[in-house]
Amino acid sequence: MKSLLQKLTQTPGPSGYEHQIRDVVENEIKDLADAYWIDNLGNLIARKGSEGPKVMLAAHMDELGVMVTHIDEKGFVRFLPVGTVYPRTCLGGRVRFLNGMTGVIGAERQEDINRVPSFDQLFIDVGVSSRDECPLQVGDVGVFDRQFEDLGRRVTSKALDNRIGVTVLIEALRKITAENIQIPQQVFFVFSVQEEVGVRGAPAAAFDISPDLGLAVDVTGSGDTPNGSRLEISLGKGPAIKVRDQGMLSDPRVVQWMVQTAEQHGLPYQLEVLPRGGTDARGIQVSRSGVPAGGLVIPCRYVHSPSELADIEDAQNAVRLLVELLRSPFNPEGTGERSG
Repeated sequence: MKSLLQKLTQTPGPSGYEHQIRDVVENEIKDLADAYWIDNLGNLIARKGSEGPKVMLAAHMDELGVMVTHIDEKGFVRFLPVGTVYPRTCLGGRVRFLNGMTGVIGAERQEDINRVPSFDQLFIDVGVSSRDECPLQVGDVGVFDRQFEDLGRRVTSKALDNRIGVTVLIEALRKITAENIQIPQQVFFVFSVQEEVGVRGAPAAAFDISPDLGLAVDVTGSGDTPNGSRLEISLGKGPAIKVRDQGMLSDPRVVQWMVQTAEQHGLPYQLEVLPRGGTDARGIQVSRSGVPAGGLVIPCRYVHSPSELADIEDAQNAVRLLVELLRSPFNPEGTGERSG
Protein backbone atom coordinates (compact mmCIF):
# COMPACT_ATOMS: atom_id res chain seq x y z
CA MET A 1 0.00 0.00 0.00
CA LYS A 2 2.83 2.42 0.81
CA SER A 3 4.47 2.03 -2.59
CA LEU A 4 1.17 2.67 -4.36
CA LEU A 5 0.46 5.66 -2.13
CA GLN A 6 3.90 7.08 -2.86
CA LYS A 7 3.37 6.72 -6.61
CA LEU A 8 -0.01 8.44 -6.41
CA THR A 9 1.06 11.33 -4.18
CA GLN A 10 4.07 12.12 -6.36
CA THR A 11 2.02 12.28 -9.56
CA PRO A 12 0.68 15.81 -10.16
CA GLY A 13 -3.04 16.35 -10.61
CA PRO A 14 -4.42 19.77 -9.62
CA SER A 15 -8.16 20.34 -9.97
CA GLY A 16 -9.17 20.52 -13.61
CA TYR A 17 -5.85 19.04 -14.76
CA GLU A 18 -6.10 15.47 -13.51
CA HIS A 19 -4.93 13.74 -16.71
CA GLN A 20 -1.56 12.54 -15.35
CA ILE A 21 -2.91 11.07 -12.12
CA ARG A 22 -5.87 9.59 -14.00
CA ASP A 23 -3.48 7.75 -16.33
CA VAL A 24 -1.69 6.24 -13.31
CA VAL A 25 -4.94 5.14 -11.66
CA GLU A 26 -6.24 3.72 -14.93
CA ASN A 27 -3.14 1.58 -15.28
CA GLU A 28 -3.71 0.22 -11.75
CA ILE A 29 -7.37 -0.73 -12.23
CA LYS A 30 -7.74 -1.63 -15.91
CA ASP A 31 -7.21 -5.36 -15.35
CA LEU A 32 -9.30 -5.50 -12.17
CA ALA A 33 -12.63 -4.05 -13.29
CA ASP A 34 -15.33 -5.64 -15.44
CA ALA A 35 -15.51 -2.38 -17.35
CA TYR A 36 -14.18 1.16 -17.03
CA TRP A 37 -14.55 4.47 -18.80
CA ILE A 38 -13.83 8.18 -18.55
CA ASP A 39 -16.82 10.52 -18.60
CA ASN A 40 -17.10 13.96 -20.20
CA LEU A 41 -15.87 15.76 -17.09
CA GLY A 42 -12.85 13.50 -16.65
CA ASN A 43 -14.01 11.14 -13.89
CA LEU A 44 -12.55 7.63 -14.17
CA ILE A 45 -15.28 5.08 -13.42
CA ALA A 46 -14.70 1.35 -12.95
CA ARG A 47 -17.53 -1.16 -12.57
CA LYS A 48 -17.41 -4.50 -10.74
CA GLY A 49 -20.47 -6.74 -11.16
CA SER A 50 -23.41 -6.41 -13.51
CA GLU A 51 -26.49 -7.26 -11.43
CA GLY A 52 -28.18 -6.00 -8.29
CA PRO A 53 -28.37 -2.59 -6.62
CA LYS A 54 -25.85 0.07 -7.61
CA VAL A 55 -23.27 1.20 -5.07
CA MET A 56 -21.14 4.23 -5.90
CA LEU A 57 -17.80 4.69 -4.14
CA ALA A 58 -16.06 8.01 -4.78
CA ALA A 59 -12.51 9.16 -4.06
CA HIS A 60 -11.33 12.37 -5.67
CA MET A 61 -8.08 12.37 -7.62
CA ASP A 62 -7.44 16.10 -7.68
CA GLU A 63 -5.12 17.97 -5.35
CA LEU A 64 -4.55 21.57 -4.32
CA GLY A 65 -2.48 23.78 -6.57
CA VAL A 66 -1.69 27.25 -7.88
CA MET A 67 -2.43 29.13 -11.09
CA VAL A 68 -0.37 31.95 -12.62
CA THR A 69 -2.21 35.29 -12.82
CA HIS A 70 0.60 37.74 -13.67
CA ILE A 71 4.35 37.88 -14.33
CA ASP A 72 6.11 41.17 -13.51
CA GLU A 73 9.02 42.81 -15.30
CA LYS A 74 11.59 41.03 -13.11
CA GLY A 75 10.06 37.60 -13.72
CA PHE A 76 8.33 37.15 -10.37
CA VAL A 77 5.12 35.16 -10.72
CA ARG A 78 1.88 36.14 -9.01
CA PHE A 79 -0.69 33.43 -8.48
CA LEU A 80 -4.06 32.37 -7.11
CA PRO A 81 -4.81 29.13 -5.26
CA VAL A 82 -6.59 26.23 -6.90
CA GLY A 83 -8.71 24.92 -4.05
CA THR A 84 -8.55 25.90 -0.39
CA VAL A 85 -4.90 26.80 0.13
CA TYR A 86 -3.80 28.71 3.24
CA PRO A 87 -1.19 31.49 2.86
CA ARG A 88 0.42 30.47 6.16
CA THR A 89 1.45 27.10 4.68
CA CYS A 90 2.91 28.59 1.51
CA LEU A 91 5.93 30.66 2.58
CA GLY A 92 9.22 29.05 1.61
CA GLY A 93 7.44 26.17 -0.08
CA ARG A 94 8.26 24.90 -3.52
CA VAL A 95 5.91 24.63 -6.48
CA ARG A 96 6.31 22.41 -9.51
CA PHE A 97 4.39 23.44 -12.59
CA LEU A 98 2.98 20.92 -15.05
CA ASN A 99 5.61 22.00 -17.59
CA GLY A 100 8.32 20.87 -15.14
CA MET A 101 9.37 24.33 -13.95
CA THR A 102 10.06 24.68 -10.21
CA GLY A 103 9.77 27.79 -8.08
CA VAL A 104 9.94 28.98 -4.48
CA ILE A 105 7.14 30.94 -2.80
CA GLY A 106 8.24 34.24 -1.30
CA ALA A 107 6.46 37.28 0.13
CA GLU A 108 6.72 41.03 0.04
CA ARG A 109 8.39 42.61 3.05
CA GLN A 110 6.07 42.84 6.04
CA GLU A 111 6.23 45.62 8.63
CA ASP A 112 4.93 43.10 11.15
CA ILE A 113 6.97 39.92 10.81
CA ASN A 114 4.37 37.98 12.81
CA ARG A 115 1.60 38.75 10.35
CA VAL A 116 0.67 36.15 7.72
CA PRO A 117 0.74 37.75 4.25
CA SER A 118 -2.27 37.54 1.96
CA PHE A 119 -2.17 35.91 -1.46
CA ASP A 120 -1.75 39.25 -3.22
CA GLN A 121 1.50 39.69 -1.25
CA LEU A 122 2.92 36.31 -2.24
CA PHE A 123 4.90 35.49 -5.38
CA ILE A 124 6.79 32.57 -6.92
CA ASP A 125 10.48 32.96 -7.72
CA VAL A 126 11.45 30.68 -10.63
CA GLY A 127 15.06 31.88 -10.71
CA VAL A 128 14.92 34.28 -13.65
CA SER A 129 15.64 38.00 -13.93
CA SER A 130 13.02 39.22 -16.38
CA ARG A 131 9.57 38.46 -17.77
CA ASP A 132 11.11 37.40 -21.09
CA GLU A 133 13.17 34.71 -19.35
CA CYS A 134 10.21 33.28 -17.47
CA PRO A 135 9.07 29.95 -18.98
CA LEU A 136 5.55 30.40 -17.62
CA GLN A 137 2.47 32.21 -18.81
CA VAL A 138 -0.84 33.32 -17.37
CA GLY A 139 -3.03 30.29 -16.69
CA ASP A 140 -0.23 27.80 -16.09
CA VAL A 141 -0.90 25.52 -13.12
CA GLY A 142 1.31 23.76 -10.61
CA VAL A 143 1.23 21.73 -7.42
CA PHE A 144 3.17 21.87 -4.18
CA ASP A 145 6.46 20.01 -4.41
CA ARG A 146 6.87 17.90 -1.28
CA GLN A 147 8.22 14.35 -1.18
CA PHE A 148 6.61 11.26 0.29
CA GLU A 149 8.30 10.13 3.51
CA ASP A 150 7.82 6.76 5.19
CA LEU A 151 7.82 7.30 8.97
CA GLY A 152 7.12 3.68 9.82
CA ARG A 153 3.50 3.23 10.77
CA ARG A 154 2.81 6.77 9.57
CA VAL A 155 3.51 8.57 6.32
CA THR A 156 3.70 12.20 5.27
CA SER A 157 3.43 13.82 1.86
CA LYS A 158 1.63 16.42 -0.14
CA ALA A 159 -1.69 15.28 -1.63
CA LEU A 160 -2.59 12.61 0.93
CA ASP A 161 -5.89 14.44 0.46
CA ASN A 162 -7.05 12.47 -1.32
CA ARG A 163 -4.58 10.08 -2.85
CA ILE A 164 -4.94 7.96 0.29
CA GLY A 165 -8.65 7.61 -0.50
CA VAL A 166 -7.79 6.68 -4.08
CA THR A 167 -5.38 4.08 -2.69
CA VAL A 168 -8.11 2.60 -0.50
CA LEU A 169 -10.44 2.18 -3.49
CA ILE A 170 -7.74 0.57 -5.62
CA GLU A 171 -6.71 -1.80 -2.82
CA ALA A 172 -10.35 -2.76 -2.17
CA LEU A 173 -10.88 -3.49 -5.88
CA ARG A 174 -7.62 -5.45 -5.93
CA LYS A 175 -8.64 -7.52 -2.87
CA ILE A 176 -12.10 -8.31 -4.25
CA THR A 177 -10.58 -9.46 -7.53
CA ALA A 178 -7.61 -11.40 -6.13
CA GLU A 179 -9.72 -13.29 -3.57
CA ASN A 180 -12.70 -13.71 -5.92
CA ILE A 181 -14.98 -12.19 -3.30
CA GLN A 182 -18.63 -12.39 -4.28
CA ILE A 183 -20.30 -8.98 -4.17
CA PRO A 184 -24.12 -9.13 -4.47
CA GLN A 185 -24.43 -5.78 -6.22
CA GLN A 186 -22.92 -3.58 -8.88
CA VAL A 187 -20.11 -1.47 -7.47
CA PHE A 188 -18.92 1.66 -9.26
CA PHE A 189 -15.48 2.83 -8.21
CA VAL A 190 -15.39 6.53 -9.12
CA PHE A 191 -12.09 8.39 -9.15
CA SER A 192 -13.53 11.86 -9.33
CA VAL A 193 -12.24 15.23 -10.48
CA GLN A 194 -12.50 18.81 -9.21
CA GLU A 195 -13.59 18.04 -5.66
CA GLU A 196 -11.26 20.67 -4.22
CA VAL A 197 -12.91 23.46 -6.18
CA GLY A 198 -16.53 22.72 -5.31
CA VAL A 199 -17.36 19.00 -5.57
CA ARG A 200 -17.91 19.05 -9.33
CA GLY A 201 -16.96 15.60 -10.58
CA ALA A 202 -18.93 13.35 -8.23
CA PRO A 203 -22.39 14.84 -8.97
CA ALA A 204 -21.86 14.32 -12.70
CA ALA A 205 -20.85 10.69 -12.13
CA ALA A 206 -23.76 10.11 -9.75
CA PHE A 207 -26.23 11.53 -12.26
CA ASP A 208 -24.96 9.08 -14.86
CA ILE A 209 -24.78 6.03 -12.57
CA SER A 210 -28.00 6.74 -10.61
CA PRO A 211 -26.77 4.76 -7.57
CA ASP A 212 -28.91 3.23 -4.84
CA LEU A 213 -26.19 4.04 -2.29
CA GLY A 214 -23.20 6.37 -2.27
CA LEU A 215 -20.07 6.49 -0.11
CA ALA A 216 -17.26 9.03 -0.31
CA VAL A 217 -13.78 7.86 0.71
CA ASP A 218 -11.68 10.85 1.72
CA VAL A 219 -9.61 12.28 4.57
CA THR A 220 -10.74 14.07 7.69
CA GLY A 221 -8.99 16.23 10.24
CA SER A 222 -7.77 15.08 13.64
CA GLY A 223 -8.01 16.43 17.17
CA ASP A 224 -4.96 14.68 18.60
CA THR A 225 -2.27 17.37 18.28
CA PRO A 226 -1.30 19.82 21.07
CA ASN A 227 -4.16 22.24 21.68
CA GLY A 228 -5.75 20.84 18.54
CA SER A 229 -9.28 21.05 17.18
CA ARG A 230 -12.14 19.82 19.33
CA LEU A 231 -12.61 16.83 17.07
CA GLU A 232 -12.98 13.29 18.41
CA ILE A 233 -10.69 11.85 15.76
CA SER A 234 -7.21 10.42 16.34
CA LEU A 235 -4.63 8.80 14.11
CA GLY A 236 -4.25 5.06 14.60
CA LYS A 237 -7.73 4.39 15.97
CA GLY A 238 -9.24 3.30 12.68
CA PRO A 239 -11.06 5.00 9.83
CA ALA A 240 -13.97 7.26 10.69
CA ILE A 241 -17.60 6.84 9.71
CA LYS A 242 -19.02 10.16 8.63
CA VAL A 243 -22.03 11.41 10.58
CA ARG A 244 -21.95 15.06 9.52
CA ASP A 245 -19.82 17.63 7.75
CA GLN A 246 -20.35 21.17 6.54
CA GLY A 247 -22.00 20.02 3.32
CA MET A 248 -24.18 17.09 4.34
CA LEU A 249 -25.77 14.91 6.98
CA SER A 250 -25.14 11.21 6.41
CA ASP A 251 -28.22 9.06 6.11
CA PRO A 252 -28.68 7.54 9.61
CA ARG A 253 -29.42 4.16 8.04
CA VAL A 254 -26.07 4.27 6.26
CA VAL A 255 -24.26 5.19 9.48
CA GLN A 256 -25.96 2.35 11.36
CA TRP A 257 -25.12 -0.15 8.60
CA MET A 258 -21.46 0.90 8.64
CA VAL A 259 -21.19 0.79 12.44
CA GLN A 260 -22.87 -2.62 12.69
CA THR A 261 -20.63 -4.05 9.97
CA ALA A 262 -17.46 -2.75 11.67
CA GLU A 263 -18.52 -4.17 15.04
CA GLN A 264 -19.59 -7.50 13.57
CA HIS A 265 -16.12 -8.01 12.07
CA GLY A 266 -14.13 -6.54 14.96
CA LEU A 267 -12.78 -3.65 12.90
CA PRO A 268 -11.76 -0.37 14.58
CA TYR A 269 -13.74 2.74 13.69
CA GLN A 270 -14.42 6.26 14.87
CA LEU A 271 -17.36 8.60 14.32
CA GLU A 272 -16.81 11.88 12.51
CA VAL A 273 -18.74 15.08 13.13
CA LEU A 274 -16.86 17.66 11.08
CA PRO A 275 -17.62 21.36 11.66
CA ARG A 276 -15.93 22.57 8.46
CA GLY A 277 -15.17 21.02 5.10
CA GLY A 278 -16.91 18.39 3.03
CA THR A 279 -16.52 15.55 0.55
CA ASP A 280 -18.00 14.06 -2.60
CA ALA A 281 -20.77 12.63 -0.40
CA ARG A 282 -22.66 15.92 -0.68
CA GLY A 283 -22.65 15.76 -4.46
CA ILE A 284 -23.82 12.17 -4.51
CA GLN A 285 -26.55 12.71 -1.92
CA VAL A 286 -28.42 15.38 -3.89
CA SER A 287 -28.11 13.77 -7.33
CA ARG A 288 -31.33 13.14 -9.26
CA SER A 289 -34.09 12.37 -6.72
CA GLY A 290 -31.60 11.87 -3.87
CA VAL A 291 -29.28 9.06 -2.78
CA PRO A 292 -28.72 7.53 0.69
CA ALA A 293 -25.12 8.58 1.28
CA GLY A 294 -22.34 8.54 3.82
CA GLY A 295 -18.58 8.55 4.05
CA LEU A 296 -15.59 6.52 5.13
CA VAL A 297 -12.76 8.91 5.99
CA ILE A 298 -9.10 8.54 6.95
CA PRO A 299 -7.80 10.66 9.86
CA CYS A 300 -5.14 13.07 8.66
CA ARG A 301 -3.11 15.80 10.35
CA TYR A 302 -2.27 19.13 8.69
CA VAL A 303 -4.96 18.74 6.02
CA HIS A 304 -4.64 21.20 3.12
CA SER A 305 -0.98 21.78 3.80
CA PRO A 306 1.97 20.57 1.70
CA SER A 307 2.89 18.06 4.44
CA GLU A 308 -0.14 16.02 5.45
CA LEU A 309 0.35 13.06 7.80
CA ALA A 310 -1.65 9.86 8.18
CA ASP A 311 -1.46 6.39 9.75
CA ILE A 312 -1.16 3.61 7.17
CA GLU A 313 -3.03 1.16 9.43
CA ASP A 314 -6.09 3.42 9.32
CA ALA A 315 -6.04 3.12 5.53
CA GLN A 316 -5.57 -0.67 5.70
CA ASN A 317 -8.53 -0.97 8.07
CA ALA A 318 -10.57 1.23 5.73
CA VAL A 319 -9.94 -1.32 2.96
CA ARG A 320 -11.05 -4.16 5.24
CA LEU A 321 -14.21 -2.35 6.30
CA LEU A 322 -15.06 -1.31 2.76
CA VAL A 323 -14.83 -4.89 1.50
CA GLU A 324 -17.02 -6.16 4.36
CA LEU A 325 -19.57 -3.44 3.64
CA LEU A 326 -19.76 -4.54 0.02
CA ARG A 327 -20.32 -8.14 1.15
CA SER A 328 -23.25 -7.12 3.37
CA PRO A 329 -25.65 -5.12 1.19
CA PHE A 330 -27.33 -1.99 2.46
CA ASN A 331 -31.07 -2.64 2.54
CA PRO A 332 -33.05 0.49 3.44
CA GLU A 333 -36.76 0.28 3.96
CA GLY A 334 -38.80 0.81 0.83
CA THR A 335 -39.65 4.35 -0.15
CA GLY A 336 -42.43 3.56 -2.58
CA GLU A 337 -45.65 5.49 -3.03
CA ARG A 338 -47.90 5.70 0.00
CA SER A 339 -51.53 6.66 0.15
CA GLY A 340 -52.93 8.87 2.87
